[in-house]
Amino acid sequence: MDIVKEEVIELKVENRGDRLDRWLSRQLPNISRSRLQKLIEEGSVKLNGQVCTSKKTQVATGDRLQVVIPIPQPLDLQPEAIPLNILYEDEHLIIINKPAGLVVHPAPGHETGTLVNALLCHCQNLAGIGGVQRPGIVHRLDKDTTGAIAVAKTDYAHQHLQGQIKAKTARREYWGIVYGSPNRDCATINLPIGRHPVDRKKMAVVPIEKGGREAVTHWQVLERLGNYTLMEFLLETGRTHQIRVHCSHTGHPIVGDPIYSSGRSVGVNLSGQALHARKLSLIHPVSGKEIEAIAPLPADFTKLLEVLRQRTI
Repeated sequence: MDIVKEEVIELKVENRGDRLDRWLSRQLPNISRSRLQKLIEEGSVKLNGQVCTSKKTQVATGDRLQVVIPIPQPLDLQPEAIPLNILYEDEHLIIINKPAGLVVHPAPGHETGTLVNALLCHCQNLAGIGGVQRPGIVHRLDKDTTGAIAVAKTDYAHQHLQGQIKAKTARREYWGIVYGSPNRDCATINLPIGRHPVDRKKMAVVPIEKGGREAVTHWQVLERLGNYTLMEFLLETGRTHQIRVHCSHTGHPIVGDPIYSSGRSVGVNLSGQALHARKLSLIHPVSGKEIEAIAPLPADFTKLLEVLRQRTI
C-alpha cells in the first residue's frame, strides 16, 4: 500500500538570485517557508542535479532546481489488539511504556502493528486527534528505543503537550549504556544534527550552515562498568536519533545500536539498542498538576547491567 506519493516540481532561476529558501517561497507561495526549509534539510531539493541541504545556499540566474514534495495519503488505520503497558491514563492523555520493536506510527514498511494501531483499539475517538497519519502522538521514540511516551486523547491536550515539548518544559530523561568510559562525569553536547550527507537514512552532526538543526543533550555518568558506562541523558531538543548520534560522534556509541555503533558483541541478546526513556515529567493539560511517569527498565537492559557488573567484580 502506498502511504506517501510525491510531486516533483522543476524550476529555473530566470530572474535575480536569492537565498534558496527565500527564492523557493516566492516561486511556491502555497507552501510555507518553514515547510520548504524542512524539505531542504531532508534532502528533497536538488540544485543543478545535486542534493542541497542548506537553506542559505545562494541561487543565481540559470540555476535549475528540483523539489520533491511528499504527499501523505490517507491511511486506512485499523485498530489492533496489541497489549499496552500503561504507566498513566485518564480521559485526556495516556502514557505508555513502549517495548523495543514497536513502531510508533504507520510508515512505509510498517503499515500495521504500530503503537497507533494499538491505541486506536484501546482509546475511543482517537482517530481525529493531531492528524490522520499520527493520531494523538505528541513525541516519538525510535523503533528499538524503549520507555515512556505520551499520547493525547483530545485536541486540546495534544496542543498543550506539544507546546510543552516545544517550550522545553516537559522533562525527558533517558538511561543508556555506552561503549567506553567518558573522561568526565557530566557535560552538555551542543552539536547540530541533520541528514547524513551521503546516507540519507541516517542522521549526523551537520553544521547549521549546511542544514543542521540545533541539538542539545545533557548527560551524566550513573555507573562506570569497566569499558562500558551507564549514563543518564536529558533532552533539551528532540532531533531524530539525537542521543544516538551525539553519543556516536563523541566516541561512546550506545551499546547495541545497529546504525551508529560497530555492532560489537556484549554477551547479551538485546532486542534493541540499550537506550530507555526512563522518566517523563509533564504538566497535566487540564489540572495543571505535574505528572511523573517512570518506565521500568526492560529485562534485557537489566540483564546487560548484571553481566557488566559481574565482569567488574
